[in-house]
Amino acid sequence: MADLTTFPEPNSALSDPAHLFREYLRFYRNELVRRITALSGDTLTTSAVPSEWTPLQMLTHLVHMEQRWFVWGFLGRAVDAPWGDHQDGRWHVSADIDAETLLARLDDGARRTDEVLRLHRMDELATLGGRFTEEQPTLIWICFHVLQEYARHLGHLDVAVELAGGPTGEGTT
Repeated sequence: MADLTTFPEPNSALSDPAHLFREYLRFYRNELVRRITALSGDTLTTSAVPSEWTPLQMLTHLVHMEQRWFVWGFLGRAVDAPWGDHQDGRWHVSADIDAETLLARLDDGARRTDEVLRLHRMDELATLGGRFTEEQPTLIWICFHVLQEYARHLGHLDVAVELAGGPTGEGTT
């Protein structure tokens, strides 16, 4: 049974929404990294589930997803291949991309997201012209969307990692 006093979740006393979102995103990214780095070789590129996604495909999806919502979406900045994690309606990773490259991109994205959350109010609207041409969601709405993406997909990844013999539950990293 897990010791709830050491659960690595953000501090429950946090009250600033931007700080709370930054900490939860950090928590989910750390859990993602812990699971991905527990895998190697074929376990990163082989599917263990009927829907046929691989852990490396999940990682590239989350890297692209965060960039789509905060950089292309909220800031309205051009990004290279915003849908580069998709091909023929499925998640895709180019053969020349490895876990280390994607983990470095995850770190870069984390720094950009942290900057957005430090410099903008949660009630600010997304910039028109990037991902959004009519609808302008608030930054707090985007944050909730990104958190649910991480939470949902981390749950999926838990299953694949467990089937591959990797760690289960939350870690302390």
